[in-house]
Amino acid sequence: MKILISVFLIFYSFTIFPINCVAQNNFYKNGMVSSADEIASEIGIEVMKKGGNAIDASVAVGFALAVVYPQAGNIGGGGFMVIHLNDGRNTSIDYREKAPLLSHRDMFLDKNGNVIDGLSTTGHLSGGVPGSVKGLLFALEKYGTMKREEVLTYAINLAENGFEISPRLAKVLNEYQNQFSKFPSTMKIFGKNWKAGDLLIQKDLANTLRLISNYGAEGFYTGYVADKIVEEMKLYDGLISYEDLLKYEAKERAVVTGTYKGYEIISMGPPSSGGISLIYLLNILEQENLGKYGYGSADAISVMTEGMRVVYADRSEHMADIDFYEVPVNVLTSKEYARKRFDNFGNDRARNSDEIKPGNIAKEKENTTHYSIADKDGNCVSVTTTINDNFGSKLVIEGAGFFLNNEMDDFVSKPGVPNMFGLLGSEANSISPEKRMLSSMTPTIVLKDGKPFMITGSPGGGRIITAVLMSIINVIDFGMNIVDAVDKPRFHHQWYPDEIQAENGMLSETVRKELVKRGYKINDFRDYASLDVIIFNDNGEMRGHSDRRGYGKAIGY
Repeated sequence: MKILISVFLIFYSFTIFPINCVAQNNFYKNGMVSSADEIASEIGIEVMKKGGNAIDASVAVGFALAVVYPQAGNIGGGGFMVIHLNDGRNTSIDYREKAPLLSHRDMFLDKNGNVIDGLSTTGHLSGGVPGSVKGLLFALEKYGTMKREEVLTYAINLAENGFEISPRLAKVLNEYQNQFSKFPSTMKIFGKNWKAGDLLIQKDLANTLRLISNYGAEGFYTGYVADKIVEEMKLYDGLISYEDLLKYEAKERAVVTGTYKGYEIISMGPPSSGGISLIYLLNILEQENLGKYGYGSADAISVMTEGMRVVYADRSEHMADIDFYEVPVNVLTSKEYARKRFDNFGNDRARNSDEIKPGNIAKEKENTTHYSIADKDGNCVSVTTTINDNFGSKLVIEGAGFFLNNEMDDFVSKPGVPNMFGLLGSEANSISPEKRMLSSMTPTIVLKDGKPFMITGSPGGGRIITAVLMSIINVIDFGMNIVDAVDKPRFHHQWYPDEIQAENGMLSETVRKELVKRGYKINDFRDYASLDVIIFNDNGEMRGHSDRRGYGKAIGY
């Protein structure tokens, strides 16, 4: 593939990878990066070639994506990082955005209690307090080996000197010109008719990144950048304050774990619903012989759909920020609860979502991006990060050069009213000051006999969970290689709306007729989610693949 940017090579004196180094059908010994953008993946590899570990590489990739993947890569949003260390420890870092101190439960409702359309998705009120900078630097300082200035230099120079944009990025930038036009600060940088090969230069962002490089988190949460954020809020009645920025902290949290047919699943816990939901679904599907049914069969799709229906019903009621709500993690991830909730299922007919209620338990479009990284020493990192919608709130902070997220929409503006992804929620996920909004992000690492077997994750809003699920069962149950496991068509059900959302090619005519006969509603759906996956062989060698649905790249050496 043609290297996208000559200036990139000039500034870093990168080795131009020979074709067998970037080929996605080979296994590699020293390191692997699969991300949403080729430049970012190359940076991750370069960091490891210079002696950095997978955590160093993940931080460099994260900051690079803020430059080269502006629709989702970010310093104005948040995310989750799941880490498996070569000494056997597993941990996660939560840098999800938080509701500002001045936010309140009914802030997106009119005087009659109805949701005001667009208020939680566009502009100044839609943004939560950003967490990405704190989270990435926390990971680097605790688990990395390189200096902050070393890992940030790539992103700074890309922003300062520009890079040639791809056809896909040109297309998405042009599609959003009408929404950008609401904000002069956004138009100043992104407002034009873009074409492939145009140079995207982001001087303000370069300055912001340089301040982070020089001063760490204080370069973002205090001083010039903080001034710019607060000035923007004051001008347009936004809520993020100096106090919000000063009080924000990333949190290291215990991972959620489960098992599936002899494999260990390590994933992200609350405030993400992803890890719990994934393990819950796998516990349900472990009761069935999916391999016998076969990929794409009516029986496999029926079983998986009914499992999804039950899990998303419980997600709506029982999952939220664990610092504000007592999430019953142990119950929801237990095999006993999965058996109870899936008892007496027969795959000869569709159940109706109205029949399925949350269990009685005693007391995310390319709007998100994922990357998977592994190094030669056995360290693995799975990162999913987001600004929610494409380009978040569509607002670039004047003088600071980055898009502000619109994550406030991931709260429940009103119980029973779906968010932009059609997901329902309860009072548990209502807006409250300093609360982290519920997420579907599912960065996941799979182990076999204590050794890395798979790193997976995806963007895709509420469909992230089922996309990650399918990447795992396609390998374990259906025996697919990594390319097929990622690229094959997939489907999704999330309780409401009561329909199977099926990508083109997922359903044969025979299977479609059988599912309709059983009572399923089918919505032929656009391609969704974009997995970045690494798989390991018995010798510990790595192979990666970046989803055909995106324009990323898996690179190994």
